[in-house]
Amino acid sequence: MKVVAAYLLAVLGGNSHPSAGDITCILESVGAEVDVKRINLFLSEVEGKDITEIIAAGREKFASVPSGGAVAAVSVAGAGGAAAGAAPAEEPKKEEKVEEKEESDDDMGFSLFD
Repeated sequence: MKVVAAYLLAVLGGNSHPSAGDITCILESVGAEVDVKRINLFLSEVEGKDITEIIAAGREKFASVPSGGAVAAVSVAGAGGAAAGAAPAEEPKKEEKVEEKEESDDDMGFSLFD
């Protein structure tokens, strides 16, 4: 990620096609470890490509990645009757919330004002 970040910093700085030396210089300026193999691999992957097209393609790929969230449950028996031999729909179980007992001595014997 640091190679990608350095590359993008160089592009934002006006260098439309940063070299390995440019990326190395940026990484060394912040004290980051430089891995020449990773830099060369990255540059070979983006060679001849426009960075805005690469970012747009990445956004399309991320759009297809599930990100969690609620899933709607569909009831099979809810459409006008259940088929013979179908299992009855289970009622949703109620979750009991267990409230933790608050104690006044949560500071483990240390106080801010002692």
